[in-house]
Amino acid sequence: MKKPTLSVAVVAALALGSAQAATVVKIATISPLSGSTSNLGLQIKNGTQLAINDMKAQFAKAGMTLQLVAYDDQADPATGTAAARRIVADKSILGVVGPLNSGVAIPASAALAPSHVVMVSPSTTSNTVTDRGLKNINRLCTRDDAQGPAGGNFVAGTLKAKRVYVLNDKTPYGQGLADQAAKTMQARGVTIVQNEGVADTERDFTAIITKLQALKPDAIYFGAVYGQVGPFAKQLRDKGIQIPLVGGDGYDSNELTKLAGSGANNIYFTTGAPPVDAVPAAKAAAASYKKTFGSEIQGFGVMSYDSAKVVLQGILNASKAAGNKVPTRAQVETAVRGSTFNNLLTGQVKFDKNGDRTTAKMYVIAVKDGKRSTGGIINVSRK
Repeated sequence: MKKPTLSVAVVAALALGSAQAATVVKIATISPLSGSTSNLGLQIKNGTQLAINDMKAQFAKAGMTLQLVAYDDQADPATGTAAARRIVADKSILGVVGPLNSGVAIPASAALAPSHVVMVSPSTTSNTVTDRGLKNINRLCTRDDAQGPAGGNFVAGTLKAKRVYVLNDKTPYGQGLADQAAKTMQARGVTIVQNEGVADTERDFTAIITKLQALKPDAIYFGAVYGQVGPFAKQLRDKGIQIPLVGGDGYDSNELTKLAGSGANNIYFTTGAPPVDAVPAAKAAAASYKKTFGSEIQGFGVMSYDSAKVVLQGILNASKAAGNKVPTRAQVETAVRGSTFNNLLTGQVKFDKNGDRTTAKMYVIAVKDGKRSTGGIINVSRK
C-alpha cells in the first residue's frame, strides 16, 4: 500500500505555522562589559540571563522564544545612547535591564522613550533618572535622596565624625550622592572641611592626600565607584591615613578589596543591593549562578535578576491583557509601571508614578581587613 504524501504547499504551510507558533522575543541589557566597572556590568548581564533561563518555559507556553541581547556601554553616556538607538531599531526587543550608571541611564532612557521601550535599572540612584516624568524608566534601587542621607547619618551618627572631607567623581551618580550626604551631615552639625570633585578617570590622588594630611578630617565621604575607590583607599593607607572611608553602592563589588589591597580596611558603604547571605530566598539563585557562570553572584546580580523578572513578568502580564498575543512595547511599558510583582528575591516590587520602587531595603556594608560584613539594614518607603 502506497503511503500518503504531503503536497509541497501543505509542507510549506505546516512549516510556516510552526515558525509562527513561537515568536522570538528579546530583552536587552545595557551595562559596562569592559573597563573599570565591568565586574558590576557583568553581574547585570548574568543576573538577567539567569532570570531568562528560569522563565523560558513560561514564555514557550505563551508561544514566545526568549532571548537576551547584551550591549556594552563602557560606562559611557554616548556609547550607551548608541546602544539604545540600536535597541529601538530591533523591534523584537520589548524591554531593557540596566544601565548600571545614572549618567548612562539618563540619555539612554530618553532615546528609548519615544518608542516606549521599558527600562528597569537595578542600580541607577540619581534623582534625575526618574524625576523627568518618563513613563519607560523604572528602578529597583533606592535614590540618592535616600542613600545619600543614609550615608550622611551613618557618618554623623554611627561614626560620630565631626569634620569630614567630601569628594565626588564628577558624574551624576557620584556628585548627587555626595551632595545629599554632605547636606545631611551639615544638618547634623558636621563641618565639611572640603567638598570637591575629581574626574572618574583619575587614579593619582597625591594632591588630595596632601590636603587630607593638612586638614586632618575625622572621615572621608567619596561618591564614586569601586574602580576608583580601590586605588584611592590603597594610596590613603600607604600614606598612613586610616580614617573611615564612606560611600555608596558604587563600592559594592568584590573587586574593591582586590584593588585596595592592604588598604581594604575601615571602609563603609550603603547599598540597595543586598548581600546574598542577607536574602534567604537568593540561596537557590546563587547556586544556579555559580553553576552557570562559574563565579559568585553579588548584590547587583541579585538586583538584576529581580529587575529582569519584573521586565519578563511585565511582558507576560501585557500578553495576557492583549488576549494572549505578543504585546506591543507600549503595552509592556504600561504593564511594568502598573503591576505589582511578588515572589522576587528582594521582596515585593511596585513602582510609584515616576518609576521609583515604593518600598525597599538599604544595607550598610563594612569592609575590615579585606572582609565584608553587614553593618545594618535601613527600610526605605516612598508611599
